[in-house]
Amino acid sequence: MHISELTHPNQLHGLSIRQLEDIAQQIREKHLETIAATGGHLGPGLGVVELTIALYNTLDLEQDKVIWDVGHQAYPHKMLTGRYHDFHTLRQKDGIAGYLKRSENKFDHFGAGHASTSISAGLGMALARDAKGENFKVVSVIGDGALTGGMALEAINHAGHLPNTNLMVVLNDNEMSISPNVGAISRYLNKVRLSDPIQFLTGNIEEQFKHFPFFGDGENLSPEMKNLKEAMKRLAMPKVGAVIEELGFTYFGPVDGHNIGELINTFQKAHKVKGPVFVHVVTVKGKGYSMAEKDQVGYHAQSPFNLTTGKPIPSNKPKPPSYSKVFAHTLTTLAENDPKIIGITAAMATGTGLDKLQQKLPKQYIDVGIAEQHAVTLAAGLACEGMTPVAAIYSTFLQRAYDQIIHDVCIQKIPVFFCLDRAGIVGADGPTHQGMYDIAYLRCIPNLVIMAPKDEAELQRMTVTGIKYKESAIAMRYPRGNGLGVPLAEEGWEEIPIGKGEILRNGDDVLLVGYGSMVNNAMQTAEILSEHGVEATVINARFVKPLDTDLIVPLAEKIGKVVTLEEGCIMGGFGSAVAEALIDHNVNVPVKRIGVPDILVDHATPAQSFADLGLTSPQIAERVLNTFFSDKPEMAINK
Repeated sequence: MHISELTHPNQLHGLSIRQLEDIAQQIREKHLETIAATGGHLGPGLGVVELTIALYNTLDLEQDKVIWDVGHQAYPHKMLTGRYHDFHTLRQKDGIAGYLKRSENKFDHFGAGHASTSISAGLGMALARDAKGENFKVVSVIGDGALTGGMALEAINHAGHLPNTNLMVVLNDNEMSISPNVGAISRYLNKVRLSDPIQFLTGNIEEQFKHFPFFGDGENLSPEMKNLKEAMKRLAMPKVGAVIEELGFTYFGPVDGHNIGELINTFQKAHKVKGPVFVHVVTVKGKGYSMAEKDQVGYHAQSPFNLTTGKPIPSNKPKPPSYSKVFAHTLTTLAENDPKIIGITAAMATGTGLDKLQQKLPKQYIDVGIAEQHAVTLAAGLACEGMTPVAAIYSTFLQRAYDQIIHDVCIQKIPVFFCLDRAGIVGADGPTHQGMYDIAYLRCIPNLVIMAPKDEAELQRMTVTGIKYKESAIAMRYPRGNGLGVPLAEEGWEEIPIGKGEILRNGDDVLLVGYGSMVNNAMQTAEILSEHGVEATVINARFVKPLDTDLIVPLAEKIGKVVTLEEGCIMGGFGSAVAEALIDHNVNVPVKRIGVPDILVDHATPAQSFADLGLTSPQIAERVLNTFFSDKPEMAINK
């Protein structure tokens, strides 16, 4: 049977192990072919092919529900649920999403782009099922990296307290999130992997006892003997699954995650157990593609690459360094001369560039795992003792630590430096990863300075500014991708005065106030407007808080027409800050705010998203002309 013939995952029922193994090979081939051509996540999906097939072989997915934690490990799931023929559109505009999406497919029961959510969601569904008197299975699949997230542990704690609620948790244990896992949980799982499976032992104990009539009725053990059985079971497994069992789960494993027969047998047994069940499956990230198995970090996700060599397809022209690399180089250089600087990441060393700091100055680097809340409060504790913590966290992930930013940092005026990578439009990862909201969710918090560089050279100066600022917390946002190609200094970076912007261009007709990555668009827009007889003043605001009202307010009053530009949500964002400042200073002039409207930005290339949102320089120029100069037909575009 070819996977292209599958229109429903229940068609896996009745297939032989050989047929299922053939389908596994077909999934890997399609996965590799697709990612090699378009780029995307590679290692996670390759590692769970057999796990997915075996699990679905044991379920009736017309009614049973599988909840996946972090959608990039669910690519085999997508192919088995009717999306094989469209899989080549993965992460492309109007194509299949790179993460789970409830609106995309009826088998995507819960959307997931961030980690550690599946057990909570699955338990909620199981409790709703029981409350309604329904009867279906709920399975939550979670990676071992996601177990470092407090939310997953909270859900395990709750589920283990509900002995009458049937819920299966499947641990996809590959020793990795993006980078190798860290911490005590990872160390414990390493010990478990080295132990032999124990479920057969406990089953044999029960079978042997049943042969003694005075221990039970031949079928069921007496309560006393059940207690003895459990005691013997714990003696037999002092390490293997003991913690999980003590938390209220029945533990199965560890199971070979690439042996379909063994997986099916284990899942079938686990489905028969009442109450919460934990199935520990050991997999290899990147399984089936030797280069991905050898370099599990590098092949977690890939740009388009050559399948034969495994090497990325070279770009037609050289690109400037990414903002992440410039940040990492600057921070590492500063840290070499200041042992108090401590870089903190929440399992995103390579994404934030802090792997460079780890390699050069390992004692000044901390990876807390997928635990953003802990990262922020840890940073606060470090700062209390005179260290200079630098918390490098994606904009979309810092949302997860919002209370800690307020309660543990800003209320106490603790000098933590937040570095928000991937701020703005991120492209193919889609709504779960867009860094749209940090301006709005941070600027309302007291005791927090917020800044954004116009280019990679200014990012160097702002990194110095953040390191040296000690009055309270400070945050810097910067976009995904490459810089503008401006010259970079190797050292001698100067601080930027807090709350001070700069004028980049003068004109009397309209005031363009750009923030961060949109300053370059503002300059390009000004050039287009000049071709239409409109001369613009352009301000690089640099700071949204404190806003440079001494610079912006007089110019807004003088010129009388204001346009704000930001790569973030309009509601509560930078443009709102400017408008509020003008109102507070009794300056009554029209303000056109340009940014991301109140919509979710779907997966596409950044260029496609910018065009769809009307954020390209020609589109901005058109909006400015049609808003403020429509009475002059010779100036308007497309009038």
